[in-house]
Amino acid sequence: MNIKSINPEEALQLLRERADAVLLDVRSRVEFDYVGHPPDAVHVAWAEHPTWRPNPQQFVTQAKAALAKLGGTAPEVRPILTLCRSGGRSLAAAQALAAAGFGELYNITEGFEGERDADGHRNTINGWRQRGLPWIQT
Repeated sequence: MNIKSINPEEALQLLRERADAVLLDVRSRVEFDYVGHPPDAVHVAWAEHPTWRPNPQQFVTQAKAALAKLGGTAPEVRPILTLCRSGGRSLAAAQALAAAGFGELYNITEGFEGERDADGHRNTINGWRQRGLPWIQT
């Protein structure tokens, strides 16, 4: 599996340079809606409340369907950038997509909220929001 690791600024640059690139936000629906998300992100949860157990086959099926709705380039050949809170779930999701035959995959290592600081808080060290990149809340 060839999954490239990139930080949020590199991800935004790739999204701006490649019209066929898609940011796939794999956080839960609550995180996506209430914590916020990058504009134009496609949401498919890797795991949801109450079980928080991932189902890789279901995730891949849902991701293919969501990406197919975008039209244009086939989902399996377009650049897919995965994003979660801090980079762990997004890597697992990218690995599932790679196993399903997706080719050009990128994991956004710092995620949307980044690592925890010494006080246990996110959004202070790194991550999409901390870097001041575009995001919205619903």
